[in-house]
Amino acid sequence: MRAIQFTEYGPPGVVHVAEVAEPHAGPGRIRIAVRASGISPGEMYIRSGTLRDVVPITFPYRTGFDAAGVVDEVGAGVTDVRVGDEVFGMADAAVRGANADFVVLAAWAPKPAGWSWAEAGGAAGSVETSTRVLDRLAVGAGQTVLVQGAAGGVGTVAVQFAVARGATVIGTASEHNHDFLRSLGAEPTTYGPGLVERVRALAPGGVDAVFDCAGGALPDLIAVAGGDPARVVTINDFTAAAHGVHMSHGVPGAKEGVGTAADPLAVHGLAIAVTLAAEGRLRVPVAAAFPLAEVVAAHELSETRHARGKVVLVH
Repeated sequence: MRAIQFTEYGPPGVVHVAEVAEPHAGPGRIRIAVRASGISPGEMYIRSGTLRDVVPITFPYRTGFDAAGVVDEVGAGVTDVRVGDEVFGMADAAVRGANADFVVLAAWAPKPAGWSWAEAGGAAGSVETSTRVLDRLAVGAGQTVLVQGAAGGVGTVAVQFAVARGATVIGTASEHNHDFLRSLGAEPTTYGPGLVERVRALAPGGVDAVFDCAGGALPDLIAVAGGDPARVVTINDFTAAAHGVHMSHGVPGAKEGVGTAADPLAVHGLAIAVTLAAEGRLRVPVAAAFPLAEVVAAHELSETRHARGKVVLVH
């Protein structure tokens, strides 16, 4: 089968399509014929070598964490799906390999009928991350939440999940994305200098929690949270520990330099996503969809960190 991998650290050009052996579903797992899969932003750091001292990998490294497709193998003990079912889900975090013709999933849910394959293929990682962080921040009804980097793949889903919990959401993004954020239920503002004052004007009663999807602004985000770093969680700032902020990630085996051990994956978020999608309260914005052969262009777009929504590969 075809799979995306890289055999050395470097720029987007090191990723390529390779012919590899097909995986098979063991106990408690299923295999899908992939229709679409997500480009994982965190893998940009792994591929570039930025995390080589803290996230040990072996080459060749197979990429991709989330995917959607049609079940074609069911492992022992699995009773909730059958061959032919359409699902979306995630691979084992330590194995990955979702950017391929076939992948074994460790967690899954039925593909919502209203989602395209591209939307479903890029959903699981953003859904799991959003659920994990919002759970840690204990976000609930009546609270005010700031999502920093709200127009990206995780941010767009985090906004909708927080709104569904009954929270008031402020989201930062470039001005050309403000109407888009309003359509998701957030009150938009710009990031950068003056952020603390802009947020205070929008939320004079204060902000209860901050979900940082962007990185690079932790002192301001702590100030937004009333000076309490415990009310801030980041998924993209490796200086978090120095500021007393928790960095949430699901990378097993990551060494001390990441700042924290992997958090338990919030796979229960997949079922929540199915419910919200059926109610018309969750969509998965897709920034762009590329065929497998154009994976380098997909990585280049993801690496700009200016994509509106998720970058996906379609099969």
